Amino acid sequence: MTTFDDREDKYEKKFAHDATLRFKAEARRNKLLGLWAAELLGRQGKDAEVYAREVIKADLEEAGDEDVFRKIRADFDANSIDQSDHQIRRHMDEFMSAAMQQLQEEG
Repeated sequence: MTTFDDREDKYEKKFAHDATLRFKAEARRNKLLGLWAAELLGRQGKDAEVYAREVIKADLEEAGDEDVFRKIRADFDANSIDQSDHQIRRHMDEFMSAAMQQLQEEG
């Protein structure tokens, strides 16, 4: 194998690793977001866990974060929860940072 082939192989492996890490982080972020939203919606215990799974599933509707944001926004609106779009997006960012840190700590 040439140096170029070796470098290309390493790049492909890093790309795959980063994509996997991002996917895991987004799923974890969505669970944390779902649990936060569930608390504001008055859901507890198993009901909160079920809601968090619904948020995770919502992320599979389309690429990006808008499907998750729309679900949270719609559920808050339907239940008269006073959270601005900015507050929801800020929590999404904070939970993504927390999820990435947790994954890095797990090794």
